[in-house]
Amino acid sequence: MSENKKTEKIVGVKGMNDILPADAPLWELFENTVQTVLKSYGFQQIRTPIVEPTPLFARGLGAVTDIVEKEMYSFTDSMNGDQLTLRPESTAGVVRAALEHNLTYDGPKRLWYAGPMFRHERPQRGRYRQFHQVGAEAIGFAGPDIDAELIMLCQRLWDDLGLDSIRLELNSIGDAEERSRHRADLIAYFEAHRDQLDADAQRRLHSNPLRILDTKNPAMQELVNAAPKLLDYLGEESKAHFEGVQTILRHSNIPFTINPRLVRGMDYYNRTVFEWVTDQLGSQGTVCGGGRYDPLVEMFGGKPTPACGFAIGVERLLELMKEAGEQFTPNQCDVYLVHQGSEAQLQAFVLGERLRDAGLDVVLHCAAATGAGSFKSQMKRADASGAAFAVIIGEDEVASHTASVKTLRGAEGESSQQRSVEFDKVADYLVTEIISAGHDHEHDHDHDGHVHYKH
Repeated sequence: MSENKKTEKIVGVKGMNDILPADAPLWELFENTVQTVLKSYGFQQIRTPIVEPTPLFARGLGAVTDIVEKEMYSFTDSMNGDQLTLRPESTAGVVRAALEHNLTYDGPKRLWYAGPMFRHERPQRGRYRQFHQVGAEAIGFAGPDIDAELIMLCQRLWDDLGLDSIRLELNSIGDAEERSRHRADLIAYFEAHRDQLDADAQRRLHSNPLRILDTKNPAMQELVNAAPKLLDYLGEESKAHFEGVQTILRHSNIPFTINPRLVRGMDYYNRTVFEWVTDQLGSQGTVCGGGRYDPLVEMFGGKPTPACGFAIGVERLLELMKEAGEQFTPNQCDVYLVHQGSEAQLQAFVLGERLRDAGLDVVLHCAAATGAGSFKSQMKRADASGAAFAVIIGEDEVASHTASVKTLRGAEGESSQQRSVEFDKVADYLVTEIISAGHDHEHDHDHDGHVHYKH
């Protein structure tokens, strides 16, 4: 009986999603655009581990934030008893690395990162347990100019991705002393209206009252709107800094709305905070959030060092790109190599390498579980691959030292075009054809003079 029992299928962890080949072109477009934009502003990439010591987040994010209280994947390392956590965000890790390796010894640094983050949340559209962020951290810069630059960088990214449904909300949460005075008045105000507070707000009343302002509970909106506003508590320096950010943004024609209720979830923020929001994604409307976090380096044991940054939720942004109607057809290769017979197969391998040397993307037909495949079935695969050309080698081609080159995609009436080309000339012929036809490729030359194509 047990011999016939079907082996149970293992599926992925809930809220941790596979990114399948059909989705890859969209991810690649986004990642390439991000990298180009960040490089154009002088940012350098940093890669930190996905596992960090748990105290890094408890100290940096604040022990009473939702993330630390109930969302972190934390565990004890069974090898040595260390308390470790899968990173729920990346700023703390980047600052830890900058401090540990003394990156700012020769001046401020512009850094960027990309990768998976982990939070134990209820999975829903745009909110997953493993999700991806791209972010930038400018460490060692004190003025409002870097705050404005980061915001303008985001605007350029949205423009380059063709997204026009994202708007900027801006606020200043001042410095510690200003927040302290505001906090005392805020607690007094909410205590006087305690009967109107929901369970979440009552829990946060003395530990993190600023987060009550960020409530999504409709029943509390009127109460929160009438609460003391932090902007009214700003001192001269904080006011001047905030005005400096606004001046640069106005001069650069970056539209924004000041939202006095805007706060960030982490304890380390001060002064400028901002969010890029959209109405296209339901309740998960924030696609990018950031601001200044001058206290963080000191909280981690370093010298006082000003810093500012942002993080983009990649999955949410990809949803927006889909909503905007971006069409992405996977183009697996430029050339599909079809062959029949053992001699033809050997020649196909040689030719495939020559074509790759010329900078072309080549898929060589290999045998499936059902066998090598007939000429007809191989041509079907060639067509499905998205290739612009099929290069066909059979017994006749081996004997005549030529390959049959068939156009699979081109102007109307061209798709059935087929011609015989000598083995030694196939690479040059295809490069010339692809450049003259366009075939949705950009090309450049490397130091060897080869043509390389970027999809």
